[in-house]
Amino acid sequence: MITEIGTVFHDKLEGREVTIRGWVYRHRTSGNMVFAVIRDPTGLIQATVKKDRVSEKDWKDANDAYVESSLTVTGVVKKDERAPGGYEIQATGFSLVSRGEPFPISKDLSDEFLLDIRHLWVRSRKMTAIMKARHHIVNYLREFFDREHFYEIAPPIITKSGCEGGSTLFEMDYFGDTAYLTQSSQMYAEVFIFSLGRVFVFAPSFRAEKSRTIRHLAEYWHLEPEMAYYDHEMNLKLQEDMCQYVIENMLKNHSGLLEACGRDPLDLEKVKTPFPRMEYKDAVDRVNELGGKMEHGEDFGADEEALLTKELDRPLFVHKYPKGIKAFYMKEDPKNPDLVLNDDLLAPRGHGEIIGGSERIWDYDELVSRMKEQNLNLSDYQWYIDLRKYGSVPHSGYGLGIERFVKWILNLDHIRDTIPFPRTITRCYP
Repeated sequence: MITEIGTVFHDKLEGREVTIRGWVYRHRTSGNMVFAVIRDPTGLIQATVKKDRVSEKDWKDANDAYVESSLTVTGVVKKDERAPGGYEIQATGFSLVSRGEPFPISKDLSDEFLLDIRHLWVRSRKMTAIMKARHHIVNYLREFFDREHFYEIAPPIITKSGCEGGSTLFEMDYFGDTAYLTQSSQMYAEVFIFSLGRVFVFAPSFRAEKSRTIRHLAEYWHLEPEMAYYDHEMNLKLQEDMCQYVIENMLKNHSGLLEACGRDPLDLEKVKTPFPRMEYKDAVDRVNELGGKMEHGEDFGADEEALLTKELDRPLFVHKYPKGIKAFYMKEDPKNPDLVLNDDLLAPRGHGEIIGGSERIWDYDELVSRMKEQNLNLSDYQWYIDLRKYGSVPHSGYGLGIERFVKWILNLDHIRDTIPFPRTITRCYP
C-alpha cells in the first residue's frame, strides 16, 4: 500500500512502516549513508539509506539517483528534528523507477532559460504551490456562481465578431474566410440570459496586444458572467461578493498555501466589502494629485492604476467612464449621456485591473446607433443585434481575468507565473 507524504505528517505515523512513491528533491551521500529528500504532490520527506540496511541493488539505486529521479522507498517513520518537517523515513528498500539524466535546473538561472524549459520548471516548489492555489481559486469561483444559481455555458473560440476592438484581434484563415480567436465570450453569454437568466463562461480569450508588461498575456483564462435584470449597482455588488467569497475560503482553508506562494494571509484579511468607489473624472484628478500626468478622456494605464491603488488594502472601483473610450455595448448613464454605466475593478498595491464590467445596451435602436457611431460592420454582428429584437431585457455582466486575479491574491511579481505555459509577445514555446 502506498502512503502519501502528507499523510505521514498529518497522521503522525511514527514507528510505522510505509511505502512512498515520488521524485528526488535533494540528494547527498556521506560514507555509508545516502540522504534523499523525496517529494510527491503532498509534501517533502527525508529518506535515510544505510548501506547495511538495504540490498546491494537498492544501495546502488540510492547512490545513483539524480535530482528528479523517480523512485519508491519503503521504511520506518522516525522523528528527527534535523529532518525537513521533523520526520524521516529510515529506508529498508530504495528502488529507482527511472533514473533519467542529470536535471538541467539549478540555482541562479535566468528567467528566459526557465521559460525555455517551463515543462520542467513547473515541478518546482514555487510553481507547484501556485498551481495548487490557482486550482482552489478557480474552484471557489465556480462554487460561488453555483451558489448564486448561475449556469455555465460553452462558447465558441473562433468567431467573426470582435468584442473589444479590431486592433487586438488574432486573425485566422477559416477555410478561405476571415475569422478571429475570441477576445471575449461576453456576447455569446448574453445569448443565454434569455433562457437561463444568469450564466457564466470560463474559457480562454486572446488579445494581440504588443505589450511587454508584467500583467499582460496574449492568451489568458476569462471568467465572464452575464445576468438578466441586473443593473449597474447589482453588477458591482456581485463583483464584490465574488471576490470576498474566494478570499474568505482561501484564508479559511489554505492559509499555509498562501504563505508558500509568498502571500501574507494577514494582508488578505483586510479585504472587506464594500469596496471603495471613485468616478472616472475624480480618479483622473486623483492621479494628477499623486504626481501623474493624465488628461480627461484618456484611459488608465499601469502607472496610473498603480498610483490610485498603491496605498490601498482593498480593490477600488473606478466607474462611469466617458462613452468615447469604452466599448459599443455599454449603456449610457441616464444622468449623463456622455458617460457609460461601466466599471473597472483595480486590485490594491498596483496589481492592476482585474475586472471590467458594465450594464449592457438592451434597446435595439440605441445599440445600432452606437455601433454606427463606431463604424462597425453591422452584418458581422447581426446575430447579436437580433437579441435586442425579441424580448430584450435590461442586463449586465463583467469579465474577470483569472491570471490577474491569481497574481493579486498570491501577491506575485509577474503574471507569467500564474499560468503553466505563458503566451506573450515574445513567447509561444513550449
